[in-house]
Amino acid sequence: MSITLDRLQRLRAQAGHAPSPTAPASPDDAPIDLPFLKVLMQRRALRSHLDGIDRSLPGDEIAPGLRLIESTIDWLDAPDVVDTRFDPRATCAIELAPQDVLAFDTETTGLAGGTGTRAFMIGAADWHQHRVRIRQLLITQLSAEAAMLDCFASWLNDATVLVSYNGKSYDAPLLAARYRLSRMKNPLAGRAHLDLLHPSRRRWRGHYENCRLATIEREVLGVVREDDLPGSEAPAAWLDCLRGGGARNLRRVATHNHTDVVSLLRLLRHLSSTTD
Repeated sequence: MSITLDRLQRLRAQAGHAPSPTAPASPDDAPIDLPFLKVLMQRRALRSHLDGIDRSLPGDEIAPGLRLIESTIDWLDAPDVVDTRFDPRATCAIELAPQDVLAFDTETTGLAGGTGTRAFMIGAADWHQHRVRIRQLLITQLSAEAAMLDCFASWLNDATVLVSYNGKSYDAPLLAARYRLSRMKNPLAGRAHLDLLHPSRRRWRGHYENCRLATIEREVLGVVREDDLPGSEAPAAWLDCLRGGGARNLRRVATHNHTDVVSLLRLLRHLSSTTD
C-alpha cells in the first residue's frame, strides 16, 4: 500500500494526532508511520464490521443504560374479581381487585441464582385502563442496575399483589439480593405473592409431561410460541450484545419475556374462574 505525505498528515489530523513540526517537505523522503497506519486500518476494519451488525433495541432509554419497553393488548379482559381460592398457600385476600395484580418475570445472567447472578430484564404485566399493560426494563450496561431496580419499585404500591411462576423460589430472592447489594430497600419483602407454579402442579401434575410454564401455556391456554428463544440462551444473548455483538437474540429474549408475563395473567384468570 502506498500513501502520500499529505494524505498521511490528513489522516493523522482526523485521528487527533498533531502534524509533525519536522515533517520532510518531500514525500519521497518522508518515513511512513507504519504503526499508526496499522492502528488506523484496524479501526476502520472494526468500524466496517460493526456497521454491518444489527444492534437496534426496542423501547426508549429512560436513564443511561436503561431502556423501557412498553406495550398494551386489548384482547384479555380483566375479571370482575380475582378469586384466589385456587391456591391454598395464598396469604392475600380471597377476592382481589384485578388492578392490584402485577405479574412479573425476570431474565437473568444465570439460572443457578446466587449473589453473582443479576437480572438484566424485568418484565411486568397488569390490567390498566381496560387493557393489559406490559412494561419491560432492560439494562444495556451494568451501571444501570440500580436505576432499573428503582424503576421497578415505583410500579408497586401498598395494594399490589405479585404474581409469578416459580417466583417465590427464584425471581423474588434474586431481586432481594440485588436490592440488598445496591443498598436499596427491597419492595418485595413481606408482600402478598401468588406463585402459580404450585397450584398448577396441584391441578395438572400427571396430566402432562411436566408443569413448566411453556407446557401449561400449550396444553391449557392454547399458546404456541414461535421462534422462541429458550431461557437458557438468554444470558448469552445479553452478554453478546453487551460486548458489541448483534441484538437480534436479545430482542427475542424481550419477546419471550413479554409472552411470559401475559401468560401469567391468562393463567391467573383461568385458575381464578375454574375449580378442581
